[in-house]
Amino acid sequence: MQEYNDLCLELSSIITKRYSTSFTKGIQTLHKRFHLPIYAIYGFVRVADEIVDTFHGYNKEKLLEDFKQDTWNAIRNGISTNPVLQAFQLTVNKYKIDDELTEAFLYSMTLDLDKKEYDEAFYNKYIYGSAEVVGLMCLRVFCEGDSKLYDSLVEPARKLGAAFQKVNFLRDLKSDFQERGRVYFPGVDFTKFSEADKKSIEADIQADFDAAHDGIMRLPKGVREGVYAAYVYYLELLRRIEKEPASRVMQMRIRVPDWLKAILLAKAQLRMLYSN
Repeated sequence: MQEYNDLCLELSSIITKRYSTSFTKGIQTLHKRFHLPIYAIYGFVRVADEIVDTFHGYNKEKLLEDFKQDTWNAIRNGISTNPVLQAFQLTVNKYKIDDELTEAFLYSMTLDLDKKEYDEAFYNKYIYGSAEVVGLMCLRVFCEGDSKLYDSLVEPARKLGAAFQKVNFLRDLKSDFQERGRVYFPGVDFTKFSEADKKSIEADIQADFDAAHDGIMRLPKGVREGVYAAYVYYLELLRRIEKEPASRVMQMRIRVPDWLKAILLAKAQLRMLYSN
């Protein structure tokens, strides 16, 4: 059984490395004992996201519903023949990740099947389920059973997850709006996306980053460096988006070049070294 479990966890790490070099680099800055459980969470999230975003020509509703049922069966039974779900349930059960977090995430994936526009209430609900709860899953792993520490860091973890997701929304405006017809930001007409709209969104994201910073500094050693590196990377991505006019953000996907990612990672590591 251990060989099967090891294989499933390894597969989740391969999925993470294939889909996100930035996230992989962030994980690799964590203490080694956290690598596999965080890979397991990412692998689960990635497969669900692929169902709703890329499985065109197939019955996405049925595939997602089957995935949901298989997820709950895996968690309840402590076993799955789906390697990604096996790795996920091992992590959920070991670190006692709340069912509510998994349920909220799967609900947000359901919204992506057909919901195209969001009012304020659904926008906040979607961000909670698609991003904030993923951060809370990781936080459960990082706190290693320390419920008091977890509770004290819930709010900044949610703010950080929200900031990351909103930056992703801005970065991916072209593909979300033009290719998928999705409008996540409420009250914004993206056929007339203005500088005022853009600045308002950016100010909201900055407020989330500011609220998250203190929580990052209170994370346990062994994880603080990796989370801070992700914070620095996304903050740089926001800065690059801020420098571009609204029209350009609608036309292209803003990126942070690999050479700069390496510099940001090194600076983050130095900052954390001297803050300990």
